[in-house]
Amino acid sequence: MAVYNKIESRKAPSNSIGFFHWIRENLFSSPLNSALTILGIAILVLIIPPFIKWAIVDANFKGTTRAACTGDGACWVFVKMKLDMFLYGFYPEAEKWRVNLTYGLFFVVIASFRYLKGSMLKLSIAALYFIVAFFLIHGGFFGLTNIPTNKWGGLMLTIVISAVGIVCSFPIGIIFAFGRTSELPIIKSISVTYIEFIRGVPLITILFMSAVILPLFFPEGVNFNKLLRALIGITLFEAAYIAEIIRGGMQAIPKGQYEAADAIGLSYWQKMLLVILPQALKVAIPNLVGTFIALFQDTTLVLIIGLFDLLAMVQLTTSDSHWIGYETEGYVFVTIIFWVFCYAMSIYSKTLEKRFNTNLK
Repeated sequence: MAVYNKIESRKAPSNSIGFFHWIRENLFSSPLNSALTILGIAILVLIIPPFIKWAIVDANFKGTTRAACTGDGACWVFVKMKLDMFLYGFYPEAEKWRVNLTYGLFFVVIASFRYLKGSMLKLSIAALYFIVAFFLIHGGFFGLTNIPTNKWGGLMLTIVISAVGIVCSFPIGIIFAFGRTSELPIIKSISVTYIEFIRGVPLITILFMSAVILPLFFPEGVNFNKLLRALIGITLFEAAYIAEIIRGGMQAIPKGQYEAADAIGLSYWQKMLLVILPQALKVAIPNLVGTFIALFQDTTLVLIIGLFDLLAMVQLTTSDSHWIGYETEGYVFVTIIFWVFCYAMSIYSKTLEKRFNTNLK
């Protein structure tokens, strides 16, 4: 009978783990990588210290007038004084609590998803939230003052446009993805024509068409405001890209999954909704979130049709004769806000990928 001696586990060599090992493997693994690393560090040394000196060390934070901005540093007093316009646009001061309540309810809904079970329940709560949010922001119901959409602006308008575009374009994109993979020639031709036409036209053209041409198709006397027309254009534009992303996810599903669903007698819609689509969405999460991030950034294009989103507010606020010349502070502030939102979506994407990862390791 063979006798086996137990070998005690040993620690990994110090040169194969740790911080310095990571640096050596990722930053100095080859002469080219070493040169690029040194060049990158040199660029950062040239950029970061002067920026910190301008944005923090020599910056002006206190005061309420232009006179408080002295020296060569940033004048964050400008951002402080125009903060309401950056966040709410022209929304009435007395009604801003409605926007703040909408934001608060959003975080409550997101937090509740961690404890709620069942996709249908979550979808119902999300749908209810959007209805309540519309009543709160728009008003005209339950004694709330009606706030016309031309008073909406700033970060609030950016979030409204991107949220509506994402929520409304997602189911439309799924339908067109199904249509493009359909075996029915007419449905497939319509889906292919729509997707390829929209993807071949820039968003700025779609916005112009929705603002100028779309009203011509409605009966006389029917007039949609600019925001609604922009939402329609952005939704239709985004749906084409989502359709292609989901179609790519469906093609990544092994053929055996389709055959298995057919073998147990599922109908077409049962097969697609219960078997194929969940797997396709899991595969498509990174691309979907990337598209949503791009949509959030593309909301800045609504300025061309007269809507004042977050970025447009920089130009509007710096046209004030008391604050001319402080565009840089405004653009830096807007850049930080965009980065925070886009980075948060990216982190959430990674969380979803880990949650729905079913691959065996």
